[in-house]
Amino acid sequence: MKALVKYAAADGAVEVRDVPVPEASPGAVLVRVHTVGVCGSDIHMWHNSQSKSSVGILPVTLGHESAGEIAAVGAGVEGWTVGDRVVCETAASICGRCALCRAGRYNLCPYRAGYGLKRDGAMAEFLVAEPRVLHRIPDGVSFEAAAMTEPFAVAFNAVVERAGVTPGDLVVIQGAGAIGILALQVAILQGAATTVVLGTDIDAGRLATARTLGADHVLNVQRDDPADLVRTLHDGLGADLVVDATGVSVALQTGMQLVRPAGSIAKVGWGPQPLGFTIDPLVKKAVTLYGCYSHTWNTWERVLRLFADGRLHPERVLGGRYPIEDWQEAFTAMQEGRNVKSALSLRGETR
Repeated sequence: MKALVKYAAADGAVEVRDVPVPEASPGAVLVRVHTVGVCGSDIHMWHNSQSKSSVGILPVTLGHESAGEIAAVGAGVEGWTVGDRVVCETAASICGRCALCRAGRYNLCPYRAGYGLKRDGAMAEFLVAEPRVLHRIPDGVSFEAAAMTEPFAVAFNAVVERAGVTPGDLVVIQGAGAIGILALQVAILQGAATTVVLGTDIDAGRLATARTLGADHVLNVQRDDPADLVRTLHDGLGADLVVDATGVSVALQTGMQLVRPAGSIAKVGWGPQPLGFTIDPLVKKAVTLYGCYSHTWNTWERVLRLFADGRLHPERVLGGRYPIEDWQEAFTAMQEGRNVKSALSLRGETR
């Protein structure tokens, strides 16, 4: 089968390879992948610029935003049949024994192995999955939309489960990439009164998308000072919540400037650069800083339900689908800001 493989710890060491089709081992199923979303982490893996805390194995098939259908069921698996339409969570394996797993917070399991990092991922024609990571795709939700469940779950975890947006809040979102734009949709759904999305020169098209999705204000931080804008909003004391979806460490410095006293910062983006500034404003303002990582079963179920009800709109941020052979164009379109999201089609259907 065809698979997109990172084969060495070097910039550009990614290629399409022919690899053996895996088997549905006992206790697992084989998923025939239909669509897989491109994540910013996949692009970092391409350039070997991923966070140094993300230590994986090589070679490894990339991809963790999958949607497909069950092709085979391994021995001992109950409740799933060939042909079931499914999405797969990213925690390919967990220990199931540690305190975090037992408390339902398996996304934080220290032995967790994620698809596309420590386990072969979904940018391939087939994927092996344990039943505990499977979710049924609701009727009326396409494979393309379902492949967006994972990034929406990341945004939902940050905005709802961790930081807890309250109706009437002022929410500032740093970063107009995929997670930032999806966090915008979730914040609006949660009842935020005013939303601001910040980007840079490369984000002109994505900021326009944010506006069409309902952002009250969009701003290019390379042209204007966001603090000047935020001071004119609500009571002028700052944002109730700042969502850092940039993946740039220095964004936290700006976030501390924009957040109101007793407000919150939800840090989603990975910033591998060392901090060169004081974090005393967190203390002086009594700000709550939330680290936001991954998601759990309930997050996925809620997101899929919101897709089915038409309350979240994944189709409005998917810029294009590409055959796996055109993976570099798909990655580049996101890297250059032309697409909020790109996806690879493993079934020959592209646009």
